[in-house]
Amino acid sequence: MQELILSNRQIEDICKKIAKEIDLTIQDEKKTPVVIGVLKGGVNYMLDLIKYIESPILTDYIQISSWEGMQSTGIIHLKKDLTLDIEDRTIILVDDVIDSGYSYQYLKSFISQKYKPKNIYVTCLIDKQAERKIEVKIDFPGYILKEPKFLMGYGLDYKEYGRNIGYVYVPDKEEIDGYDDIIANGK
Repeated sequence: MQELILSNRQIEDICKKIAKEIDLTIQDEKKTPVVIGVLKGGVNYMLDLIKYIESPILTDYIQISSWEGMQSTGIIHLKKDLTLDIEDRTIILVDDVIDSGYSYQYLKSFISQKYKPKNIYVTCLIDKQAERKIEVKIDFPGYILKEPKFLMGYGLDYKEYGRNIGYVYVPDKEEIDGYDDIIANGK
C-alpha cells in the first residue's frame, strides 16, 4: 500500500505560498528575474509554481544527473546547460527535491562561476533533511521530510517511471518490482 506524502491539493497550496514569497523577493528587481527549472524532476513543480508568480519572469532549464535507480551515485553530470544570459539577473532555481545537497552545491557553484548572476535563490518542493550530507540554504522550501524515504510522483521517478503521477508518495516493493519487470521485458 502506498504512503501518501503530498496530495495534489497540498502541492497546489505549496506552489501558491512559495509564489507569493518569490514575488515579495523579486518585486523590485531592475532586470527581469529568471526562473530555472532543474530537469527532469523539477519540471512539474516549476510549471505549477510559475502560474502563481505575478512578477514578470523569464524561464530556462538546466539538467544534471546523479541518480541511479533508488539512490544517488554522488557523481554529478551536467546534461543540459542554460540558454539565456543570466549575468546580473536574480535567478530562482526550482527543483523537486533536495536531499544530500551535493547537486544543489554543484549547481549553485557552476551557475555562479560561469554566469555571474546577481542573486541565486533556491526552492524545492521537498526538503529531505534526513538525507542531507552537506549544509545547504534553501530559500523557499516546500514540504520538509524529516525521515529518509524513497519518493515517487510529481516529477520524482524510479528509473524514469512515475514522473506523471499527480501526487508524491512512497512506492511499495510490489510497485518497484513491477517497474523492474517492465524494464527487464523491454516495454
